[in-house]
Amino acid sequence: MAIADMLESTTPSESSLSDLDASRFLRRRPGATTAGVESETNLRPNVRGTDSSPPDHAGANGLSAAKRCEEDIDRNYAAQNPNLTETAKDPGDKAESRGNAKFDVSSVIFAYRPSAPAHKRVTESPLSSDAIFRQSHAGLFNLCIVVLVAVNSRLIIENLMKYGLLIQTGFWFSSRSLRDWPLLMCCLSLPVFPLSAFLVEKLALQKYISEPVIVFLHIIITTATVLYPVLMILRFDSAVLSGVTLMAFASITWLKLVSYAHTNHDMRKISRSVNQGDVLPSSLDSNYYPHNVSFKSLVYFMLAPTLCYQPSYPRTTHIRKGWVVRQFIKLIIFTGVMGFIIEQYINPIVRNSQHPLKGNLLYATERILKLSVPNLYVWLCMFYCLFHLWLNILAELLCFGDREFYKDWWNAKTVEEYWRMWNMPVHKWMVRHVYFPCLRNGIPKGVAVVIAFLISAVFHELCIAVPCHMFKLWAFIGIMFQVPLVWITKYLQDVFQNSMVGNMIFWSIFSILGQPMSVLLYYHDLMNRKGID
Repeated sequence: MAIADMLESTTPSESSLSDLDASRFLRRRPGATTAGVESETNLRPNVRGTDSSPPDHAGANGLSAAKRCEEDIDRNYAAQNPNLTETAKDPGDKAESRGNAKFDVSSVIFAYRPSAPAHKRVTESPLSSDAIFRQSHAGLFNLCIVVLVAVNSRLIIENLMKYGLLIQTGFWFSSRSLRDWPLLMCCLSLPVFPLSAFLVEKLALQKYISEPVIVFLHIIITTATVLYPVLMILRFDSAVLSGVTLMAFASITWLKLVSYAHTNHDMRKISRSVNQGDVLPSSLDSNYYPHNVSFKSLVYFMLAPTLCYQPSYPRTTHIRKGWVVRQFIKLIIFTGVMGFIIEQYINPIVRNSQHPLKGNLLYATERILKLSVPNLYVWLCMFYCLFHLWLNILAELLCFGDREFYKDWWNAKTVEEYWRMWNMPVHKWMVRHVYFPCLRNGIPKGVAVVIAFLISAVFHELCIAVPCHMFKLWAFIGIMFQVPLVWITKYLQDVFQNSMVGNMIFWSIFSILGQPMSVLLYYHDLMNRKGID
């Protein structure tokens, strides 16, 4: 018994060992606590039974180590949570915090053991077909930008070393351009047509003229809005850029005036219905009725980045001047990039090519593919400059609130989706003033779509053929060719039932083959007409 008692007094007890191990572990992990260990040890009786003598040496060392560790933990916790230590003086609060720390310790002890399962659920790889569109690809997008910059920088340097600087301002700005005053005066006189439309609406509001006369006068005004610039451009041999600019302004004015006349005509009809006691549907704004004609609203509409007229628009509260300056700087930079690509790459490719419809088919295909990359760059820069930078700058200066000028057309699965998303001002105008009016008059949906594309084809042809002084109808045919493409790509989308396949078909048909072909045709004919080729 004496030997047993001696061994028992000199051998650390089980509780002391567990306390020591816990204190060592907690000493390595600041923020943990041994409150549970300490309480368990104090409550456990001494191994020697009812002996009330002081604890053995090893047990005392274990408890003192745990006590010191707890004091260190309290100091660390107080340093990390100064607000809590100042306000929570209650021992119960401290005990609760130490209890939370004990839970963290246990979770760490048991979480990353070799026996813990490493595979817990069914998971797809990030680049698998089912999960690829649920992942963020920002890093890959950044990589593509870096690669594009590196590759194209090399191509630019190689091109400059081989051919030198090929930019010729004569195509864009010649000595004749400074004397294109007839086109400048024509552009400055375009506001006469909106003013005429306003006077017609004022006379209609006062009921001085009948509805058929109003419609007839608006037809004359809108037709003159387009014919007047066309005659001026054809009469004077102006620079191409001056003619394109004038035709763009004339086309925008025509679209706006059609919307202005059509909307006021509809508002007059609704006002008459309201006067007769009819109830307005919830979709209509009751503030617009009774119908009124305001010169201020017309001026704002003619300047605003929209083609659909309404008496008032969503407005922002202030103008961000610094933001406008940054967008202007971007606009200048990207416009210069477009000019550089056109003169340094597209122009030489076209000069060194034959007419795609008159030469060898294999050679024409090679020219189209070679032209596709710089043409795609120019087209993307044009979209960014016009639909993002310029329209947002104009909207900011006019406090115009609705800035949905485009949607994510780059994800379009069909040609139809592309035309519905890439140019929202024109799309809204077509839906409001062409498509639904056709349906209300009993015209089938397919015919209404063809009418919408027909109007778009006419104005595309006018904006390109008139400034170039040649009518080859390439733009008209290209736009009308979109109609069968709409049905073909929709059919392919239904067959494959895969958004990636449809999107790749869209990019291949529309951007890689279609646009370069149109550019090559028009640009080549223009060079031949000017005697440059």
